[in-house]
Amino acid sequence: MTSFGITNAPAPARLTVGIVSAGRVGTAIGAALEKVGHVVVACSAVSDASTHRARTRLPDSEILPVDVVAGRCNLLILAVPDSELADLVTGLAATGAVPRGTIVAHTSGANGIAVMAPLTEQGAVPLAIHPAMTFTGHEEDTARLSSACFGITAADDIGYAIAQSLVLEIGGEPVRVREDLRPLYHAALAHGSNHLVTLVVDAVAALRVALEGQELLGQQLVDDDPGGVAERVLQPLLVAALDNALRRGPSALTGPVARGDVAAVAAHLRVLDEVDPRIAAGYRALSLRSAQRVGSKSELIELLEGNDHGE
Repeated sequence: MTSFGITNAPAPARLTVGIVSAGRVGTAIGAALEKVGHVVVACSAVSDASTHRARTRLPDSEILPVDVVAGRCNLLILAVPDSELADLVTGLAATGAVPRGTIVAHTSGANGIAVMAPLTEQGAVPLAIHPAMTFTGHEEDTARLSSACFGITAADDIGYAIAQSLVLEIGGEPVRVREDLRPLYHAALAHGSNHLVTLVVDAVAALRVALEGQELLGQQLVDDDPGGVAERVLQPLLVAALDNALRRGPSALTGPVARGDVAAVAAHLRVLDEVDPRIAAGYRALSLRSAQRVGSKSELIELLEGNDHGE
C-alpha cells in the first residue's frame, strides 16, 4: 500500500485475540479484527453492560477471567481506561499470565510502551495502538474504525511493522507517535473532541432559549430532547465551520471576533450571562483565544480579559 507513504507492510498471520475488557473500545476493535479473519477467542467482562456488549458484539468469544484470557491468545488487547492500565499490566506480570512472545497492545492515547515494561521484561511484544475516534458502544463504532487514524508507538521496527499491519488490515491509517510525545498527542485529541462536545451542547442550550415559544404552526416544539429545531439550525453551520477549519486553518475564522466588533461581543457576553453565566464564561475564554489568533485590537482583548467589563 502506498496511499499513506507506507510500502511493503507485511500481512499479519491470523491471530488468536484476547481482549481486556469488553468495553466500547475493546468490542469495537475485536469486531473489526474478526471481520478481517482474526479470531477473538476470549474476553473479560465485569459489569452487566460489558457482559451484554461481549455477548452481542463478540458472540463467539468466551467470557473469562483476565489471567485466563491472557493465556489463550497471541494478541492481547488491553482496552481499559488510562488510569487502570498500569495496575493491570503490573498484575498480569505478577501472575505470569502472559506467555512469552505474546503481542500485547493497549489502546490508551496518553501512554506509550513504557507503561508495559513489566510485561516487556517477561518477553511480551509491547504496542500502543490508539484509535483517534469516539465510541458510543453501538455497531457504528466498528465501521468508524475504517476511517480513523491510529496513534502507534512500538519498541522497534518489528513492533511498528506489526502495529502498522494490524491498523491497515482493518482499514485505518497508522500514524507514528513518539513515546515522549504521547501525552501531547492525547491532549490535542481531547481538546479538539471533548471540548467540541461541550461547546456544541452550550450553543444548543442558548439557542433553545432564543427559539422557544416562537415555533411556526405545525413545527416541532423546542424542548430539551436532542435532535430538535436548535440542533437542525446549528448542524449545517457547524459542519461547514469544521470543514473550513480543517481545510483552511485559522483563515476560516469568521464572525464578530474576527471582525473586531467589540459592541457585538459585549452584547453576546451580556445575553449569554442572562441564560447561564457558565456558558458566558466559555464564550469569553474561546473568544479571547480567537482574538489572539487573529490579532484583534486591544479594546476587544481587554473586554475579553475582563478589563473593560465592569470587573
